[in-house]
Amino acid sequence: MLFDLDGTLTDPSEGITACIAYALEKMKIPCPPKQQLKKYIGPPLWQSFAELIGTDDKAEAQAAVGIYRERFSTIGLYENTPYDGIENALKRIKSSGYKLFVCTSKPKVFAERILVHFRLDGFFNRVYGSSLDGTHVEKDGLIAHLLTAEKLNPVNTVMIGDRVYDIAGARANGIKAYGVSYGFGENGEFEEAEAVFGSPSELADYFTVQNPSAPEHGWE
Repeated sequence: MLFDLDGTLTDPSEGITACIAYALEKMKIPCPPKQQLKKYIGPPLWQSFAELIGTDDKAEAQAAVGIYRERFSTIGLYENTPYDGIENALKRIKSSGYKLFVCTSKPKVFAERILVHFRLDGFFNRVYGSSLDGTHVEKDGLIAHLLTAEKLNPVNTVMIGDRVYDIAGARANGIKAYGVSYGFGENGEFEEAEAVFGSPSELADYFTVQNPSAPEHGWE
């Protein structure tokens, strides 16, 4: 079972929006209101900055990402909160026999630090994320890499996420996708999802009560 991080396990909105604002201020570019910045939680950062800056130059967008990380790497990654009930949900799912993996576009080095900080790391077999150079930042490629590295059968693997990137990435790799509506997804992002859960407890109920024998049948 693959879990997105931002918007699925934790609410990173305070840190991400503050770091975007920090980068734009450093670049002397007007910053949209904080509420509007939340839509940039989930997509690859360089794409978000390309839109915010108004450029087609990926190198310019990546330069903004570098400024963003000045603050994020020391302060922003801890301006974050696990969703209510997520620890218990992970405990229930893990206890049912599933193998759990984190699959996030966020750089792996930051994702691992966040999970350790909030004591969620023990639930996961391994963390998969992008590299600081941008490798595996696209969710479809990251999922493909994870499936190959862990030798997982796509038919028996599921992806849990809060944005269309998670759903589309899963579909591109032939695995079932499930959405969580408590994250940052907007209307229409879950049209291709098998089901959508309004809370971590609903998620846990689905995979432990409604499908209690799934791990016995090879689900991962």
